[in-house]
Amino acid sequence: MDMHSLYLTVPLAPLAGALIAGLFGKTIGRVGAHSVTILGVAIALIASLLIFQDVRAGNTYNGPVYTWLTSGDLSLEIGFLIDRLTVLMMLVVTFVSLMVHIYTIGYMADDPGYQRFFSYISLFTFSMLMLVMSNNFLQLFFGWEAVGLVSYLLIGFWYTRDTAIYANLKAFLVNRVGDFGFLLGIGLIWAHFGTLDYAQVFQMAPQFANQTISLIDGHAWSLMAVICILLFIGAMGKSAQFPLHVWLPDSMEGPTPISALIHAATMVTAGIFMVTRMSPLFELSDAALSFVMVIGAITALFMGFLGIIQNDIKRVVAYSTLSQLGYMTVALGASAYSVAIFHLMTHAFFKALLFLAAGSVIIAMHHNQDIRYMGGLRKYLPITWITSLIGSLALIGTPFLSGFYSKDSIIEAVKYSELAGSGFAYFAVTLGVFVTAFYSFRMYFLVFHGKERFHNAHHTDHEADKDVPHGHGHDDHTPHETPWVVTLPLILLAIPSLLIGYFTVEALLFGNWFGHAIHIDAAHGAMQTLAEHFHGAGAMALHGMQLLPFWLAVAGVATAWLFYMKRPDIPAAIQKRFRVVNKILENNYGFDAFNAWFFAGGARLLGGKFWRWGDVAAIDGVLVNGTARLIGRIAGVVRHLQSGYIYHYAFAMIVGVLLLATWFVRA
Repeated sequence: MDMHSLYLTVPLAPLAGALIAGLFGKTIGRVGAHSVTILGVAIALIASLLIFQDVRAGNTYNGPVYTWLTSGDLSLEIGFLIDRLTVLMMLVVTFVSLMVHIYTIGYMADDPGYQRFFSYISLFTFSMLMLVMSNNFLQLFFGWEAVGLVSYLLIGFWYTRDTAIYANLKAFLVNRVGDFGFLLGIGLIWAHFGTLDYAQVFQMAPQFANQTISLIDGHAWSLMAVICILLFIGAMGKSAQFPLHVWLPDSMEGPTPISALIHAATMVTAGIFMVTRMSPLFELSDAALSFVMVIGAITALFMGFLGIIQNDIKRVVAYSTLSQLGYMTVALGASAYSVAIFHLMTHAFFKALLFLAAGSVIIAMHHNQDIRYMGGLRKYLPITWITSLIGSLALIGTPFLSGFYSKDSIIEAVKYSELAGSGFAYFAVTLGVFVTAFYSFRMYFLVFHGKERFHNAHHTDHEADKDVPHGHGHDDHTPHETPWVVTLPLILLAIPSLLIGYFTVEALLFGNWFGHAIHIDAAHGAMQTLAEHFHGAGAMALHGMQLLPFWLAVAGVATAWLFYMKRPDIPAAIQKRFRVVNKILENNYGFDAFNAWFFAGGARLLGGKFWRWGDVAAIDGVLVNGTARLIGRIAGVVRHLQSGYIYHYAFAMIVGVLLLATWFVRA
């Protein structure tokens, strides 16, 4: 098979699986649906591995697959850019997707929408692969919108629930806000560069470095800064950065496999990938990089605080994802693109692991998600326990585990950055280490250790039904380990969570792995300084044990142990003392309330005014009823001519004849 056919196989195999499972689900049945979609994703993974070997040998590809539309000089094409950045993303997407597909067999076993679910997740994989393999902005935008659409279908998968419908609408609308900025950025590129092809845009970009654009009379802005910030607004929506982060915690309404696929490894990392791909543009604007860094720092720290007070097991992991996406964004702002992608990869493994482990706990707990009603599950769920512990240790940056290498590299890169905002970003990502360790191990201790609290969990139907596939019961018997289709993906994700950082840190960050896929301006020297301080993966881990982030992580774990294992009265007392702070955190800093009041309320107010003035007054009052009234008045006058007396009509005829005769004679 030649390489071009192999490139096409990667996105088309999951698409074929999605179409077969979606259109012929009833015919092929449950086994047929999961077999065909798993086969499609497995073929995509194998093809990605073969392409990976080919790219390692030095073969890259950038070219069209077919021309979609030609208009004058403009040619819009579907094309692939296969380089080292692309193949890394392809491997992450296909591997995590395959794990999620296998896991879903166990998780969705009793759900009537089984075939539909497999069709959706396979379609999602296709959309994400089209996004990462694109070589032009048109195809990038297609993939961007397609993952948004499929995430809407998946978050609202249980469409009979009001909360699920609310969550998927919220995700869809917030992403449209980001996508509006993204589309404007692409529009500006087309208007000024005259092409949507990456290679041509990147080649021409330096010529536009000093060009200004006047959006408001009298105010000139750098064209590159405006383009980059608009593109990043798209990333803020997709990668859930402050203030467009509000959709991600609510999206936990979807089934757990979705949380792992969308919110760990793929869709939310699309923004990080896109900014990395656009590095030749972002490097031309320090203002845009500072903007990226500050937004990421706010997200990393303040979303971490929200993880501390969550009691829903999936929401803790969701806020953790928000915080980690903030870390990746900070790395982008510091021009440490390779570190951002490195953290994207390590995070994909351990966060997918944590989400799937949370799902395993939810199954064992008969679909109660409240961590206050768990405890002591370690002896009942040994595989889930050990894999969760590995995921949590990787997340908090334990030396030698994958999360340590990527997270510490981000902190160090920001430390060496000289851009405006880097001081605040360094403070945020360093303090964030303590926060991450605290909320991660708060959840870990409450779920797996301490006394068993699930026997007295008289949860309401509403709580119990939060993430329950139809047909599951809530009977209160002893939890037990989940079936192999659930635990196998946990084990396979735990292995890279342990090892992948150690074995890839040198090649990815300092071995020029990405080559020409990432461009860094000489003025931004953070990565260069980082390389000077690097003396091997082992030495980095040993040195990391002497640094502040490591001790902050240890302090976070120790504090969680003290608060939730030894002295549970302390957090209760803190909550009581700082009631106002707790209220602010419980209300998500008031973002949802503000959005409901300002945007939703404003839209309703505007709609009400339009209805009153436009619908009632103008259309009904003037056009519809006004026309009827006018005709009524004319009829009221005219009806006097219809008297019913013959002499009236004869008189009218004589007058008419006289008038006609006069007119003809005059003519």
